[in-house]
Amino acid sequence: MIKIAVCDDDAYMTDVLDKRITEFLEKENIIADIFHFSEGGALLQAGEEMDVIFLDIQMNGLDGIETAKELRRRKYRGFLIFITAFAEYVFDSFEVQAFDYLLKPLELKGFLRTMNRLLDVLFRRREKHLLIQRGNEIDVVLFEEIMYCEVIDRKVYLHLEDSRVLDYYDRLENLEKSLDRRFFRCHRSYLVNLQYLRNYKKGAAYLRDGESVPVSRLRENEFSGAVLQYMKDGRMEK
Repeated sequence: MIKIAVCDDDAYMTDVLDKRITEFLEKENIIADIFHFSEGGALLQAGEEMDVIFLDIQMNGLDGIETAKELRRRKYRGFLIFITAFAEYVFDSFEVQAFDYLLKPLELKGFLRTMNRLLDVLFRRREKHLLIQRGNEIDVVLFEEIMYCEVIDRKVYLHLEDSRVLDYYDRLENLEKSLDRRFFRCHRSYLVNLQYLRNYKKGAAYLRDGESVPVSRLRENEFSGAVLQYMKDGRMEK
């Protein structure tokens, strides 16, 4: 069984989401409890550990972004799916590591795409990894552990989520071919994992823990496009 929350102050949207989620899960033979909240404060006070939260960005009281920030501050590790009428909020969703966003009015095709990816992550996802040889040692590094990669002289440095840095001799071009599409070559010396992107300001991609990676001027437009495409096609579908 999975626990799902729908947090939206629009009763009609709540009903639509509830119906579509229920129909989808019944077809997949998945049992779920669905909880309903009309604003962020009520969701935070509920104390239920949700697997998935559908969260409206614009609500009376505590809005979706602030609610999501507080959830992450409380170490919530589940999946956040934003609901919004405005596509420009996509970059705000990166700050709280949202899984996806759905645009209002809710379009069935986009909803099904998101739900199928969600199930793939919840139940069927196989973790991808990188094998690194350092002398006589071989390290196994999961793709999702890598925040960003940089090359200095002839060495590649992998900056990991747990603050470790692994270094070995290789070319960044070779590493890029071994990784998947969550990684973007934002600079001649850097690859960034888009799943860790929290914010982007001209010339720099800001990641978790306040780290930043340079984005070259020649790659700015391509980077913005890659971010939007990554969100559209699926943050967790690698």
